[in-house]
Formats: sequence, structure tokens, C-alpha cells
Amino acid sequence: MSHTNKTVVKIKDVMRGNYVEMDGLMTVKEALIQMKEHNASYVIIKKRHENDEYGVVMLSDIAKKVLAKDRSPDRVNIYEIMSKPAVSVPPEMDVRYCARLFDNFGLASAPVIDNGKVVGVVGYKALVFEGILVENHTLD
Repeated sequence: MSHTNKTVVKIKDVMRGNYVEMDGLMTVKEALIQMKEHNASYVIIKKRHENDEYGVVMLSDIAKKVLAKDRSPDRVNIYEIMSKPAVSVPPEMDVRYCARLFDNFGLASAPVIDNGKVVGVVGYKALVFEGILVENHTLD
């Protein structure tokens, strides 16, 4: 089967909206409350100005950098534990290239950025389940 017949599944087809956007000065405790309320496992740290970059905090960051080190979630600001700049992907990217990007850089998820704004997040779960199942379903 040639690659030209393959359906291209794009990031915008599989991305999710289960993230919260917050200011970096918010505490880990405040972030956790927001995450729980919105059933999100991902925090996007807002840009402070036009030339700034987005940051990200995941539950794994909180587990490793706060819980495991017995730091107080009331006293740690999310900017202290964020990854910045966040490696992001565009909504038009093919899911296969996104999977390679994740593998090459040791990522499990990334914000989806369109015209400088966060429009969603994508992780391995969505890439695999939605990317493969959508692709195979449309080939039938």
C-alpha cells in the first residue's frame, strides 16, 4: 500500500482540552485545586509578555519536585517547577511526526499552539488510540 492512500491524522483531530492556564506565581496547591476541578493533568503557564514563552507543569513534575522532596505545596510557586520553554506542536502536524518528536526528545505530551495561542494539549494516549484507530477506521 502506498503512503499516498493513507489518511493523514492531524494533531487537531486528536488533541484534548483537559488543561488549565495559570499564572506562574500561583502555588502548587492552587494549581492542584484547579486541575482537580477541570479534570486536568496539565498546567500551561501563561506568557508574561509578548516575547515570553509558555511553560508547562504536569502531575509528574509535582510528584517529583514537590511531593517526593517533601516541599510544601502552599509555598512552592508553579514557575519554580515548570518546564520552559515548552516544546509545542502545531495543530496541522501529522500524528506520526508528533510521535517521533516525543520519542526524540523524551516527551509524553505537549501543548498545541496555533498563531501563538494554546488551543489544546496532546499526549501519547491520544496519539496512539485516536491516531491509529481513526487512521485504520477510515481505511476500511
